[in-house]
Amino acid sequence: MAQASRRPRRDNPPMSSIPVSSHSPRTLANASWALRAQFFVTGAMFATWGVHVPTVKAHYGLGEQSLAMAMLAAGVGSIGMLTQAGRLIGRYGPRGVSVVMAVVCAVCIASLIAFEHYVGLLIVMLFYGMAASLFDVSINAEASEIERMADRPIMSGFHAMFSLGGMAGAGVGSAVPLTGLSAQQHLLGAAIVLGGVALLACSAMLRMQGPPAANAPLSLPRGPLALIGLLASLGMIGEGAMYDWSVLYTRQEVHADAATAALAYASFSGAMAAGRFVGDWVRARLNGVLLMRLSGLVGVAGMLLALLVAQPWAALVGFALVGLGLANVVPVLFSAAGRVPGVSPAHGIAAVSAVGYLGMMAGPPVIGVIAEASSLTAGLFVVVIFAAMFAAFAKRALK
Repeated sequence: MAQASRRPRRDNPPMSSIPVSSHSPRTLANASWALRAQFFVTGAMFATWGVHVPTVKAHYGLGEQSLAMAMLAAGVGSIGMLTQAGRLIGRYGPRGVSVVMAVVCAVCIASLIAFEHYVGLLIVMLFYGMAASLFDVSINAEASEIERMADRPIMSGFHAMFSLGGMAGAGVGSAVPLTGLSAQQHLLGAAIVLGGVALLACSAMLRMQGPPAANAPLSLPRGPLALIGLLASLGMIGEGAMYDWSVLYTRQEVHADAATAALAYASFSGAMAAGRFVGDWVRARLNGVLLMRLSGLVGVAGMLLALLVAQPWAALVGFALVGLGLANVVPVLFSAAGRVPGVSPAHGIAAVSAVGYLGMMAGPPVIGVIAEASSLTAGLFVVVIFAAMFAAFAKRALK
């Protein structure tokens, strides 16, 4: 009976058109390490953007609302590309898609402050959103397939590398002012290094193509996918706020120096990495609903600490608690989306990602508008509200 329960589900066809048995243990191990590198790269790229939000704001002379519109451009690009994610990944496989998207992401990172006019930034952010979202779905689709082959929870471990990359990227960014390098030199160097690592990792990814259903265009999620997507959206609003606003909040509202402000993102990513490294162990022992509720409540507590105390130390500790609280939200939900009966992993993850990115897209502009009218502190209270809603809706979404 125990052996029968470990068989792959028949109603959820695997992405790979190659039988599982054709992948040797060494090939799977190499692919797993390649995916860890890819998750690290995506996290480091997000952090590189995050630590340079104040730089971008100063370079283009932007207010919070204009900066939020640039973030919205990235969100629009993400949503637009996610409608095609299932089709593209089904046709070219995660490996083929990742090669192209890694290059586009690197070029966009290098170009963040390469223009004089605001429209240049909007174009860069649009293409970055498109490439980053498709890159993200590609590696998550392969991670879901490898987890299915392993028949045990491993998704949190992959996402821990994303957070570790974020911590590393933010740490390097915080050290840039001490090295004498200009912001543009840092962005160019980060793009070259991270793009090169991503391309090397692509060579070890599995050669997979989706089943015929994966070539269909993405439709709005319904049923279980819609509820999972709603939960992802609520969680990713908080995560996106940390990417886009944590450094600026610590620099502008708490009046920390540039190096300390850059550590705001590092504290968030470091705590998230720690939570994800033990996440698979936790997921194997805790009920999913309880885990998601605890995640939301810890996120609320951390955000309240950062906003109400308004001291550099409180911001760093508070953002770390937010990272710890949200650590396993995306791994749990993406893994669940990849196992929905009758839906390919690429399509399930793309559908949930689309709704999640919608939250990430809507969050920064809302925060920016509130910040423009009042303060960034007031704007970030949105994270408290949505984290509380996330905890409240966990049972309905994961029942």
